[in-house]
Amino acid sequence: MMNVDVLDTQGKVVGSAELDETVWGIEPNIPVMHQALLRQLANARLGTRDTKTRGEVRGGGAKPWRQKGTGRARQGSIRSPQWIGGGAAFGPHQRSFKQDLPRKVRRLAVRSALSAKVKDERLTVINGLGDVEPRTKAMKAILETLPQGRSYLIVTDGKVEPIRRSSGNLENVWVVDARYLNVRDILKFDRLLVTSEAIPVVESWLALPEDKREPSSWRQAEAQES
Repeated sequence: MMNVDVLDTQGKVVGSAELDETVWGIEPNIPVMHQALLRQLANARLGTRDTKTRGEVRGGGAKPWRQKGTGRARQGSIRSPQWIGGGAAFGPHQRSFKQDLPRKVRRLAVRSALSAKVKDERLTVINGLGDVEPRTKAMKAILETLPQGRSYLIVTDGKVEPIRRSSGNLENVWVVDARYLNVRDILKFDRLLVTSEAIPVVESWLALPEDKREPSSWRQAEAQES
């Protein structure tokens, strides 16, 4: 277990929280994080673009002029790709960009992203954020008292309406349920704000069982070096 400070909405330390090292303290696996990010971006693509080939464009059934004797190039249809209004030769068509990735690899990527935030000191655990007044001004005042960041990802336990309403109009602030935490959001935002209620939710689906835990982590390695 590893301990981190817990801040209140005034930016003061009010306690500490124990974090599971198999979730927050592993050595980040960069290739797995990259693979999971590419998969998530690919799965977000709709793939609905579609163009018509010469066989799908209306008209063009008759040969525009006879094959020989006119002095012009031979043509078979006015819907050929070289004609204005003709079909597209190599245009895009509807397709699925879906990529698959084993569940264990996806969860390893999320654990790696969370551990990278802890390693870079970009994690803040906050208590009492759910009691914020549902106004943009109130959330903005709270963020000004917390450690600075270019952007904020707020991780909550379920749908906390006051947090969502107060941060909805703030630029570079996003709220995500701890059950839907993903690599893209973690890497996109500079600072991770995790409510104290969301920590056990995150660890409930990301923590490794006892028989699969590795004996060392990057935090233990740093302690040995020092």
